[in-house]
Amino acid sequence: MGLILPIASGKGGVGKSALAASLGAALARRGNAVVLVDLDLGASNLHTILGIRNPGAGMGDFIEKKADTLDAITIETEIPMLSFIPGDSFLPGTANLNYFMKLKIMKALEELPADYIILDLGAGTAFNVIDFFCLTNNGLIVTIPETTAILNAYSFLKFTLFRMISRQFPAKGEERKEIAAFLSEKIEGTDRSFNSLREVLSPHGEVAKEVVDRTIRGFTPRIIINRGTTSRDIDVGQKLRQIISRNLNIQVHFIGLIPESPEVVPSIFKGIPASVLYPDSPFSRSVFQLADKIKAFPSGSAPFPYFEDDDLDTLQADYHRATESGG
Repeated sequence: MGLILPIASGKGGVGKSALAASLGAALARRGNAVVLVDLDLGASNLHTILGIRNPGAGMGDFIEKKADTLDAITIETEIPMLSFIPGDSFLPGTANLNYFMKLKIMKALEELPADYIILDLGAGTAFNVIDFFCLTNNGLIVTIPETTAILNAYSFLKFTLFRMISRQFPAKGEERKEIAAFLSEKIEGTDRSFNSLREVLSPHGEVAKEVVDRTIRGFTPRIIINRGTTSRDIDVGQKLRQIISRNLNIQVHFIGLIPESPEVVPSIFKGIPASVLYPDSPFSRSVFQLADKIKAFPSGSAPFPYFEDDDLDTLQADYHRATESGG
């Protein structure tokens, strides 16, 4: 089974799809078999970034049982080693999948013959997005160094953690009701955090409390700050980490600071990922750095402790190398 890399964002307009396409192309250029999957159901557009005008069969055909496997709707792109599974923005119902169809898609994704399966998810906190993001414990969140985007990234992680904990209990059980009630009350600016859920669920025994502990320990998402204009943009990462640590009690790994690039927009119009069309640009050098980190630490682990902010320091150095002429 290949490594599944879900890519999501708390809000639209942060360059997630363009980055997903360039990351897929970069991993392919490193000699890996990569499948890009457009799972922004109801608003798919990844095919345009790849220069595919009429993708034909897409995820809607699999959902409607017109295609038995995802292999049957996989398209070879013009980039060697990079394949593509289109979404379907024209078929009613693809944006609101039932739970069993989601399970079917998840199982089919795990069976794809590839080294990396990159899922370009929709923006926001719809259950479709969160459930596919939860296919792994260390998916990628794309944000930009703006306050609203950072707050939306935090909200995405908050609702994802809620979903991960909640769905481990019976659908109509008292535990889920108490977890929903907990989430309905503000924890920001109070002395409560997701660790407080342990006490909320304590009447249900040690097993319920262990579910909370195990989920919090295991959830280690990776964050990419896109469209940076200076290495100081990494400061927003430190602020985001503080909010996440204080309220959600999870560890996050900052894996990329990607510079703003004038090449990205024209690459979209030309239908060629920027990392292919402009391989020597600062943007592309940063994307290749990102690809190398994913290859080196596929499970999201890293050779340094998160709490010392060493990952942020590393990103500053990476940013300088990528943006220096000929870096």
